[in-house]
Amino acid sequence: MKLLYAPWRQDYIQKNIPQPTEPLKNNCVFCHQFEQNNDDRYFILRRFEHAALALNYYPYNAGHVMVLPLEHKGTLQELSKHVRAELMEITNQTIPILEKTLHAEGFNVGINIGQAGGGGIPSHLHIHILPRWKSDTNFLDALSGNRVISVDLEKTYKILKNEVLKICI
Repeated sequence: MKLLYAPWRQDYIQKNIPQPTEPLKNNCVFCHQFEQNNDDRYFILRRFEHAALALNYYPYNAGHVMVLPLEHKGTLQELSKHVRAELMEITNQTIPILEKTLHAEGFNVGINIGQAGGGGIPSHLHIHILPRWKSDTNFLDALSGNRVISVDLEKTYKILKNEVLKICI
C-alpha cells in the first residue's frame, strides 16, 4: 500500500494552537478560531445558533467547506438532536449554493470520527462537503498522488460569503 502524506495539515494544526500562556479551553484550532471573532481571517463563512460554516484552510478541492458545531464535541452522540439537525440542514442548504456558485457536479460529504477514522482534529467534530466535477482528477493525481487546487481561498470566500446568507435555519 502506498502512503499519502499531508504534512501541511499538522503544521496548520500546530500553528493555530495557542501558546500555553493563552487561556484557551480544549487546545482546539476550531475553538481558537471561534473565540477570535475574526471570521474573515479564518474563512468562517457564517455562524448559526449552534454551528458554523467555514472554508477548509487546506482544501482537497475548490470550495471544500466544513460544517462545525460551535460546541467542542468529538462525536455525534455528544451533540443534542437539535444541534445534529442544524448541522445537517446547513449541509443540505450549502450543497445547492456550491452547485450554483462553483458549478459543482457532485459532492463527497463525510465525517471523520476519531483519529483512527481519519480525523485531523478528532476532538471537534466537523462535516466535510467537497464539491466534485467530472474529470476533476488528472494525470498528476494518478501518477504522483499530488493535486493542484487552482482557486484562491480569498476569492472563493468572497463568492460564497453573500450566498450563505440565504441559508435559513
